[in-house]
Amino acid sequence: MSTEPEPAHEDTAAAVDAGPETPGATSGPAPGAAGAADEGGAGASDGTARTASSPAADADPGSLGREADGEDGESSGEASGESSGETPGGQPEGAEGDATPAQVSEAEAELAAQRLERERIARRKAEKQGPIEAGGKLSGTAADLLAAVRAVESGEKPAATVFAEPAPAPRRAAPEPARPPRPVAAERAAGPVGPTPEAVEAVRRVLAEGGAPEALAPQAAALLGEGAEDALRADPWRLLRVGGVRPEQADGFARALLGAACGPDDERRGRAVTVWLLEQAALAGHTALELPLLTAALAERGVPDPDAAVQSALAEGEALAFQDALEEPGARPASAPGGSGTAAGPGGADAAEEEDEERPVRVLIGLERFALAEESLADGLARLVNSTPKQDGSAADWERAADAARGAAADLVRAVAGHGLVLHTGGEASLAEPAALLRAARALGLRAWAAAPGVLGRDRFSALAGGAPSAPGTPDPGGPPAPEDSDSAGPAPAVTVAGLLAGTEGPGRDADGALDLDLLVVLDAPHLDVEAGALLVESLPDGARLVLAGDPSVLWSVGPGRVFADLLAARICPQVASRLPDPGPLGELVSGIGIGELGQVEAPGKEVVIVPVRDAGEAVHRTVQLVADSVPRAIGVPAEDTQVITPGHGGAVGTRALNAALKQRLNPGPGRFGGFDPGDRVVHSPVPGRVLPGRVVTADADGLHLSCAGEDVVVPPELVERTVRHGWALTAHQAMGGRWPAVVVVLPGDAVRALSRPWIYTAFGRAARHLSVVQGVEQALPRAVAEVPAKPRTTRLPVLLAPQVPTD
Repeated sequence: MSTEPEPAHEDTAAAVDAGPETPGATSGPAPGAAGAADEGGAGASDGTARTASSPAADADPGSLGREADGEDGESSGEASGESSGETPGGQPEGAEGDATPAQVSEAEAELAAQRLERERIARRKAEKQGPIEAGGKLSGTAADLLAAVRAVESGEKPAATVFAEPAPAPRRAAPEPARPPRPVAAERAAGPVGPTPEAVEAVRRVLAEGGAPEALAPQAAALLGEGAEDALRADPWRLLRVGGVRPEQADGFARALLGAACGPDDERRGRAVTVWLLEQAALAGHTALELPLLTAALAERGVPDPDAAVQSALAEGEALAFQDALEEPGARPASAPGGSGTAAGPGGADAAEEEDEERPVRVLIGLERFALAEESLADGLARLVNSTPKQDGSAADWERAADAARGAAADLVRAVAGHGLVLHTGGEASLAEPAALLRAARALGLRAWAAAPGVLGRDRFSALAGGAPSAPGTPDPGGPPAPEDSDSAGPAPAVTVAGLLAGTEGPGRDADGALDLDLLVVLDAPHLDVEAGALLVESLPDGARLVLAGDPSVLWSVGPGRVFADLLAARICPQVASRLPDPGPLGELVSGIGIGELGQVEAPGKEVVIVPVRDAGEAVHRTVQLVADSVPRAIGVPAEDTQVITPGHGGAVGTRALNAALKQRLNPGPGRFGGFDPGDRVVHSPVPGRVLPGRVVTADADGLHLSCAGEDVVVPPELVERTVRHGWALTAHQAMGGRWPAVVVVLPGDAVRALSRPWIYTAFGRAARHLSVVQGVEQALPRAVAEVPAKPRTTRLPVLLAPQVPTD
């Protein structure tokens, strides 16, 4: 590894293309959090409504709802474009459909497909026992819920005497009729998709009356639906549902509209803040919150009676309560539904089961949206594990296919032959093994496809499966050679999860509405959140096989949940670990980070270079110099193939500051199209959590014309500010799934709080040939690698799976 000997050296090229240098440790001046803390959002033009971002799974009750420093908040809020009032991360990443004048936007197509899938989930939930009926005040058993919960927590009553054992979950509903490939086109023909101009104008008047930014009108009208104006007047705190609005801003809006009738003890305020806190928890990756954590956060937000606020949210159906059994050392595993995390409902229990009575429980409160998704995901995964896969080819055929492969690729083929769900783990080189599996499966006659959560992962795998390795030195897949008829037996092209679900990519759906495939390999599986996972698993036909493949050391999903990590911990299906190491000095460096060690590596070809900096200004200067001059000259990688990665959007060395400096150097212009010029490198976020890299082509009255992943995209003028940003510099979450010939990771001195082992592993691992680290965090870098793991997330998937499937 090369290190620059003179921090004040004016020519950064000395760090890259100078003569022999003394090897240094990667722990030189460490990166900081300077760009990590983007505390603002794009919710309002005057800054009144800012994106409320949260650090991934901060366990501090008081931190819930606070604006986060770092990138987890941006990834789920601002980086996602803030194009809707929905909790960011709710839509999976994917790629555009075919762009033709007759079709609606790919974002609308994606959202419509997901709406249809959510209807299926909602119907399944309606068949289950114990839903809390919305509307009205609490009465009867619902009124006793929180008191019962408190009794369990305090130890006054055992769980079994408080929570009734719910009825077993119903069998999986029959598939729905087939849907058209373009579901939204039909919807648009039937009626308008968004709010009418009159509705938006009515909401604009209410916002102006209450002193709120009128720019929020389109979002509020779309989110609150028909009668949004009356809804805001009746309950001004509904404004909190709009992305970027914070409680204190909603309080000011309510005071302006309600006058003396507005008070902190207003039931509407308590309910709204409860839902807002649960949404902030979802931004941080949680699918639910423990009740004491939620009530403590409500008290910190000035809610006089947190218990009553939670009761109100439960009564109105805006949140659900759950009780999950806690396993104690030496205790037998919970087997009854009442001890395995089902919707909580007060009532009696079998007093004969003393062990169940003594078993402690935790009470969780969650938003219905994520609770239903996690339950649906657990049901679908259990169906795959407990069912017999469709038999295409004899056991001897599968064994011959495995024998033709080598190493872990052979193990993967054998595992898939007899199981409906298989997990595959490994680094970048391990992608060769799913590619070998796909070739073998298609040679056996299976309809096999690969899907990635994002377009970056899709294109990366397609290049590898098509014979172009993603990095020099990528090992041979070890699979059988593709037959002459590559269309029938060659490796399937990768698609995006969103495109697969929407029908714009992949095999489409069969007559029963299920995906028309036999084997699906999901790449970059750690990036899959519970909603995308549920939609995907629910769409698989009976007898299909699912392989979730990914690197468990990378950052988790932008949306709530940690699906891949939960499944690895649950051990309910075969797990195949790759034995292919990532090659070269970069592979050695990243592998060490994965086990908590940041050591020196020999980099004779300047594969790794450390550039120490003293302040933010120097960090920006050195970054531009590296991208524009040093890396192209010394490494031979042009600026367009070099990606800058930094912890956050805001601050002196965030993506905004770096992109402005890089644009001035690489593509100067007046920014006459909403700050953009033809040739600008950009990222487009059509829906929350999804990132499409591209370039600006031109602009006209229709909007900003982009070229993204080979597709022509037109962004309407009113969406440009929220959904398009420059893309020379990205955050690690935005860069997930991608890989570039050269990467410059910028770690300014104030980025310390944003650093963790998964963040560093992900950022450093995006480099295929060369990595430059511009850093000023000194010893915080090795300390973060050794001591700062992924922040915990509260999820229910393992508890939901436990009673349904056996463990290894």
